[in-house]
Amino acid sequence: MNVADEHRLVLWDIDLTLVDLRGLGGQWYTRALSDVVGVTLREMPSFPGRTERAITTELLTQHGIEASDEVLQQIWGKLVALSTEAQPTLAEYGHALPGAAAALDTMAAQGTIVQSLVTGNLPEVARHKLAAFGLHEHIEFDVGGYGYLSASRPELVAHAVSRASAKHARAFGPESVVVVGDTPHDIDAALRHGAIGIGVATGSHGERELWDAGAHAVFADLSDTAAVLAAVTR
Repeated sequence: MNVADEHRLVLWDIDLTLVDLRGLGGQWYTRALSDVVGVTLREMPSFPGRTERAITTELLTQHGIEASDEVLQQIWGKLVALSTEAQPTLAEYGHALPGAAAALDTMAAQGTIVQSLVTGNLPEVARHKLAAFGLHEHIEFDVGGYGYLSASRPELVAHAVSRASAKHARAFGPESVVVVGDTPHDIDAALRHGAIGIGVATGSHGERELWDAGAHAVFADLSDTAAVLAAVTR
């Protein structure tokens, strides 16, 4: 079988890969920390490439609060509530990144590519962010790897592959899984599973950093749809 005809599972990152909503996460966490535990935010953890579980745990610890499962759930519930509240005007806070819509549409048109997510976001927030820019239609949200599952991003890849394989009654082997993201964390998560890692330098990490992380392909952005498709189906 021609490699290009084989099925693929493409797992997209969201923030600074498909959309740019920079600053919004910090605003929501400031509100959540104040409303849930009555603490004023003093310092913010690093966000890029990290999961919600890792970020929330570090945030609480930095502010002297035990990161119990109960408190984590309360913080996440507040984040979902804030995301839901902002949904009607979410597009005003940012924009879809160049080539994102065309890349998603082109993958869907192949008929052999399943598209889902490996993202640090919570499921509801992931859907809100993509829907705000019309980028949700081709994403199978039910098989995604989301940030509440683990502080380790590679575990999110394993979860998504397992769910997608079960749903489609097809074993997606490492060579048929593609992870697309803007940070070395995304590339590392791919490589730990023997998957293809594609870097997009639309975040805080440059092309050289993504190559150095071991990416199989790196793009300045997703504008060259044909080249992105070729990298996915290599």
